[in-house]
This record gives sequence, structure tokens and C-alpha cells, in this order.
Amino acid sequence: MLLVSLDGVAPRFLGRGDTPNIDRLATEGVRAEWMTPSYPSLTFPNHYTLVTGLRPDRHGIVHNTMQDATLGNFWLSNRDAVGDGRWWNGEPIWVGAEKAGLSTATLSWPGSEADVQGIRPTRWHLFDAQRPIPERVDMVAGWLSEPPATRPRFATIYFEHPDAAAHAHGPDSQQLRDALRQVDAAIGELIERLQRAGVLDDTDIVIVSDHGMAEVPQSQVIVVEDMADPAVAEVVMTGQVVGFQPREGHVQAAESVLLGRHTQYECWRKGELPARWKYGRHPRVPPIVCQMDKGWDAIPRQYLARRPAGTRGSHGYDPAEPDMRAIFIAHGPSFRSGLTIPAFDNVDVYPLLARLVGIQPAPNDGDAATLLTTLKPESPSAH
Repeated sequence: MLLVSLDGVAPRFLGRGDTPNIDRLATEGVRAEWMTPSYPSLTFPNHYTLVTGLRPDRHGIVHNTMQDATLGNFWLSNRDAVGDGRWWNGEPIWVGAEKAGLSTATLSWPGSEADVQGIRPTRWHLFDAQRPIPERVDMVAGWLSEPPATRPRFATIYFEHPDAAAHAHGPDSQQLRDALRQVDAAIGELIERLQRAGVLDDTDIVIVSDHGMAEVPQSQVIVVEDMADPAVAEVVMTGQVVGFQPREGHVQAAESVLLGRHTQYECWRKGELPARWKYGRHPRVPPIVCQMDKGWDAIPRQYLARRPAGTRGSHGYDPAEPDMRAIFIAHGPSFRSGLTIPAFDNVDVYPLLARLVGIQPAPNDGDAATLLTTLKPESPSAH
């Protein structure tokens, strides 16, 4: 079982001539109209939701940047925090598989660098943006082509390139299309390698993304320090979902300036966020959460001068926004052929992964019935 992440890829990016290999897998297998990310529609929260079936509010990765009263500060490039299993609650699929005595191998999946419950994948690697795509393909193709005695039962591969291109140049840029062609060629090479090794017909492949991407015009940016005086409220989460911790003795002042509807965003107390987001119970969610409107960025003042000119792309907006939609494609011996399914929530992926790997799923927020229709009736995974 191979789980593939194409970071930042929206359904509308496919089928335009840039992704023939991915499109072929979708046509020959199963594809969803779209997959709805969990709130917030950010990279780390949703990657970990996909492999645990838990909403970010339950698994604890509530943002790409966050604070914990005991553990301190967490951000994507903080190696110590990312590798500390105390941040990562729940049970990711590789931990469940390892507990069951099954070998797993991960290449840069968020959470796989940490010893969750004291367990890591049999083989795992630190994220390295400089790792060439051919090297990634070679590594994963090698794992899946090993003899059955050492071949991992579950493996992952991660491509951040579409997300990076869309952030820098916008979701409708030529640079994004170039990145899509690059990762599609990599998937084509991976499929060919598995076919040559004689293992493709025994390999279930699930391709997902964590979220989509929206266009942000150059002028549509606000400074987070202008949202509330730093003397009144500390910014603890930045991006399209901005979190504030009122300073001691300044709760009323912070609430008066932040709560409610503003021109480019809206703010709530954590316990009063829209119920459909299923967010706000975890201690790491700060007391006040502000959601930017689609097409607007909020950044610290120190980064304003470094902001590149021109249109860019962002995510982290309301998961109900069409531009935030993610992809789901499944292909392999367990899956039906030529099937398109309705949209579903990404928490439903984990129960499917557990079924394909052959383990009892850990407690999760997903519905195991949602993706049963994707499986062939005669497949062992369907029962």
C-alpha cells in the first residue's frame, strides 16, 4: 500500500494536459469529485488527519505554528518540535501497522519523523526539500520492489513542489503547471519501476492532497500587528488562520478590538467558532481565532518588506471554499475501475488505509462506510 501526497493540488489542476499519468490512474481506478480538508486547511494538520482519521482539534496539530504550555513553540522548520512525539496525538497508520508486526516506510510524511507512542516507521527520513525528485522515486520504488520478507506493507511519498510553486507564483501560473508536470512524470516513473519489478498488480496506490490553493493579489495583505496591538494580544498562530492570546489583564481590550466581522476577516472566541469546523476544544487553540477571507494574507510586519511582488497563492481558508478542495485518487488490485465518487471529508481516508493495510483502525473521526464503495466486492479489503 503506497500513499502519495501532492501538496496543494486542487482537483481543477488535473485533466488539463499537465498530469497524464495521474489522470490515467484516476480513469483506470477511483477518483472523488473532491475531498474536503479539515479545519484549518493547512499542511501539517491535514497530513496528520489523513493518516489518523482525527480532526486537528483532536490530534493536536492544530496549526502549522502553535504553542503548548508544556512543550513550547512549534513551527514547520523546528526540527526538535517536529520530531517530538509529544506534539503528535492519536495513532497514525504506520504506528498501528508496526504494532501489528508489519513493516512500514515513510518518506517525509508530516508526523513520521516523531516517535509517536514511542514508535517510528521501520524506515523513515527527515524532510529535505533539496532531495531530488528522482532520488525520492528511486527510494520508494526500491522499497516496494524488495522481496516479500522485507517489503514494507505501507509506504508513503511526499511532493511539496506544486504547493511551493503556487505559493510563490499563484495557482494559475505557468510555474505551477511546470511543477505538476514534474511530479506527474515522477509518478509515471514510479509506476513503470513497479511494473518492471512485477509488483504493480499487487500494490494499492492512494493519491491525495492536503488542500487546494487560492489566488492572492499583491495588494491583498494585512499586517497581523495591525489587527490587535501587540501590547494587548500576542500573536501565536499566523497565516490565514490567525490566533491571539490576550495579554494578562487585557482580555476585554483584546476581545473588543478583535471579535466580530472585519473587512477582510472575522474573529471568534475559541469556544464560539462555527460548529461545522469542529475546532476550538484543544488547549493549543488560542483564546481568539481569526479567519481570513479567501484571497487575503495576514503576515507579521517584519515579513512585509520581503513579500515578493506579483500574484501569489495561499490556503488556510474556510474548507468549504471550492478553491480549498483536495484530491483523492485510488488505483490497484483492491479498487474498482472507472469509478467517480461524490465529495467526502478527509477523515474518511484513514479507515480505508487501515482496511487496506489489514489492521484494526484506532479510534477516529472518520466513517468507514464512506469509501467501501471504492473497493472491488471480491477484494479481501472489502470484507
